[in-house]
Amino acid sequence: MTVTRGPKPKAVEVADVLRDDIKRMKPGDKLPSQRELMDRFGYASQTIQNGLAALRAEGLIVSAGNLGNFVSDGSAPNNDVRDDIKEIRSQIQALAERLEALEQRSVPGGA
Repeated sequence: MTVTRGPKPKAVEVADVLRDDIKRMKPGDKLPSQRELMDRFGYASQTIQNGLAALRAEGLIVSAGNLGNFVSDGSAPNNDVRDDIKEIRSQIQALAERLEALEQRSVPGGA
């Protein structure tokens, strides 16, 4: 018997593709901007943020605020509480959007 899984969540797809890109990059190299990634993948900002957050959590990239995201040199794990808070906020936002979509579907007439 073959077990089939549904399609990957979009944020996981973003993280997987970028993970492959990072393998070909050097520490300190800058990743494309969030806008460029939105254009590349055709996904919403929050989805891109969630994919990037997964890579930050793995220690593959580091965020330099408005300067962008860069390939980590792997020398020190990023245990910044601010990044943890950003990740939690990002996940809450994603859940809130999913809940809103579900609630829209359950209301007669979708309004």
